[in-house]
Amino acid sequence: MEGKALLDFYPEELEAYFKARGLPAYRAKQVFSWLHKGRGIDEMTNLPKALREQLAQGMRLGGVRIEKSVTSKLDGTVKFLFALEDDNIIEGVLMHYKHGDTLCISSQVGCRMGCAFCASTLAGRVRDLHAGEMLGQVLSVNRLLEEKGGHISNIVMMGSGEPLDNYEESIRFLRLVSHPQGVQIGLRHISLSTCGLPQQIRQLAREGLPVTLCLSLHAPDDALRREIMPIARQYGLDEVMQAMRDYVQATGRRAIFEYALIRGVNDADEQAMRLAKLVRGMQCHINLIPINAVVERNWAPPPASRIQGFLNVLNKCGASATIRREMGDDIEGACGQLRRRYLEREEPSCNIQP
Repeated sequence: MEGKALLDFYPEELEAYFKARGLPAYRAKQVFSWLHKGRGIDEMTNLPKALREQLAQGMRLGGVRIEKSVTSKLDGTVKFLFALEDDNIIEGVLMHYKHGDTLCISSQVGCRMGCAFCASTLAGRVRDLHAGEMLGQVLSVNRLLEEKGGHISNIVMMGSGEPLDNYEESIRFLRLVSHPQGVQIGLRHISLSTCGLPQQIRQLAREGLPVTLCLSLHAPDDALRREIMPIARQYGLDEVMQAMRDYVQATGRRAIFEYALIRGVNDADEQAMRLAKLVRGMQCHINLIPINAVVERNWAPPPASRIQGFLNVLNKCGASATIRREMGDDIEGACGQLRRRYLEREEPSCNIQP
């Protein structure tokens, strides 16, 4: 348990930590419950003051604090900048849907995957997040929502970073956030997005965690995918797609393919036909995502008529597909954009709240 913070612990690990320090073991469950309500040590009112002082002095909490929030005037989407205990900054996005509130969380500070349309990766990966830091994003936003009678119902691991590149901590997070003594968000309400790491995809299939696996595909062939996603130079589509088929077969879960539409790059009818052929015979769905304009990249979304035309071709070819609704476009909703502005000390001109 060396190096871990309180939010990184499973209940049994927290109990062992208490026992090793001569603290009453039964208090561990109380502490775990308080932590998963997003409360700090000083707010654990049913603990003796002396115990709270011991915990505060002897162990890091390990969560995050909300540094800033930016609210979209278009659809109410909220983008958060979270500060970690070492003062690194990460992002999260809260999206409001009819079926509930969904939080998109980060799994790394930055990213090393190098996808050409993503601002998260421009400065590379700084470090992996601990499970408690991923959990802390959920808990801090949940506490805000609880003040208004709401709560997070769904989580998408689609923020900065590649979750399967931070495999052990991502798995620990999934077990913590779904723990029956904790915040209890069901794993079937969690989606994990990957750029395509075959070995880790197969390993995830063996974990017994029924999360929805989403593959960032973005191209129907290896040549184009290598231009958009450097990871494709290491793992070809045949290998990645077979790993996805293995995941579907092992878990019974439908796979999701994310396809960011880029004007003049991957939005032709012929590419739609090849995409439909690539996923044929698989229990899956394609999310078409008009790319957010990122000033550091010279790519833009196609016009609405071209997006609809691409979708029509997919549907005619028998592929299940929809156009994902754009959210938070006026608050730099794409991964890494707001963090990059913040680090450059360039504040976007919208509703920023301290």
